[in-house]
Amino acid sequence: MNKQHWKYKKIGDICDIKTGKLDANAASLNGVYPFFTCSKETLCIDRYSYDCECVLIAGNGDLNVKYYNGKFDAYQRTYIVTIKPQYKSISTYYLYKFFCKYIERLRQLSIGGVIKYIKLGNLTDACIPVPPIGEQERIVAELDLLQGIIEKKKEQLKAYDQLAQSIFYTMFGDPIDNPKGWETKKLGEFASFKNGLNYHPKEDGLSILCIGVADFQNRNELRDFENIRNVTIDEMVDESYYLKDGDIIIVRSNGSKELVGRNMIVYPNLKNVTYSGFCIRCRLSSSSIQPTILSRILSDKSTMTVLRQEGRGCNISNINQKILSSLQIILPPLSLQQEFAEKVEAIERQKALVQQSIEETQTMFDYTMDKYFG
Repeated sequence: MNKQHWKYKKIGDICDIKTGKLDANAASLNGVYPFFTCSKETLCIDRYSYDCECVLIAGNGDLNVKYYNGKFDAYQRTYIVTIKPQYKSISTYYLYKFFCKYIERLRQLSIGGVIKYIKLGNLTDACIPVPPIGEQERIVAELDLLQGIIEKKKEQLKAYDQLAQSIFYTMFGDPIDNPKGWETKKLGEFASFKNGLNYHPKEDGLSILCIGVADFQNRNELRDFENIRNVTIDEMVDESYYLKDGDIIIVRSNGSKELVGRNMIVYPNLKNVTYSGFCIRCRLSSSSIQPTILSRILSDKSTMTVLRQEGRGCNISNINQKILSSLQIILPPLSLQQEFAEKVEAIERQKALVQQSIEETQTMFDYTMDKYFG
C-alpha cells in the first residue's frame, strides 16, 4: 500500500449533505420503510422522502454512523451524506467506513450542554483519503472480513450463554414458576446487601479500582481487572466496600432499563476493588446456594421481569435492596448445584478463549482503520 499517491478530498467538495425534515415522533410501529434518527437503533415509518445510497450521521446525542441504500426517511437532526454525481470514482460504502473512524473526531468536535451536537462544518471540513476505486473495494473488503469475524465470535458467546441457560432450565426449571417444587426462601434470609459509593474524581489522592455499570457488558463473571478503571479519592474507603470472591454485583440504577438488574460474580483475588453507587453488592451468608446458581437465577428472564416490575423510576429505572431481599429463590440440592457449576465453569473457559480472540481481532480491526483513515 502506497498512500503517497492517494488524493485527499474535502467532504464538502465531493458530497451533498442535507438533513431530514421529520420529528422523532413521526415513527410508525408497523411502517415498512426505515426511519433514521440520532438513535443507534433504526425505527420504522410508513412513508419515505429519500431513495438513494448514502451515509447517515447522527447530528446530536450519542453520535453514530449508518449506511443505507434504498427508500427511507430521516429525523431533522440526522445528516444525509451522498456522493456528488461527478465523483463516481468514490464508493459510498468506502465513505461510510471512513466516517466510522472519523466519528471519533466528530465526538471531540461536538459542542453543547446536556446534549452534544455537531455543526455542518464539522462534516464538510473533513478530509478523506481517496485511493483508486479498486483499492477502495479492497479496503472495505478487508475491514468487512475482520468485522465479520468479530460478529461471528460474538454470536458464539451468545450461543454459549444460551447453552448454559438451557442446561439450567433442564436441571432446575423456571426459577419463578418452580415446576420442580424446590424449596424456596427469600433472598434476604441468606444474603446481605450493600449499595456502592459515588466517587468523585480528584486530581490527587488515593487510587482504587472501581467497577461501574459500563464494566458489565455481557459478562457473567469478572476475574480479570486489567481494564477496570481506577478512581482517585480523598481517603481510603471503609473495608466493608471491598469486594470478596463470590460476591455478586447487581446494577441497581441506570437510564437503560435493559441494564437494570444485570449481575455478575466477581473474583477480585484479594485486590482492593470496590463498586459504584449505581450497583448493589449481594454477599451470601449461607452455603445453601452457590454464587453460580444465584447469578443464573437473577439473570433469568422470569426473574428480571419480576425485578423490573417491582422497580421504580421514570427517566431512570432502578431496583433496591428491599426488592432483592423479598425475592423468592429456589434452593435445589447442593449436589445438583455443584454439577451445574462444573458445567458452567467449562463453558466459561470456552467463552474466555472466544473473548480473547474477539479482543485480538478487534485490535487488528482498529489498527487497520488507523492505517487507512487515521
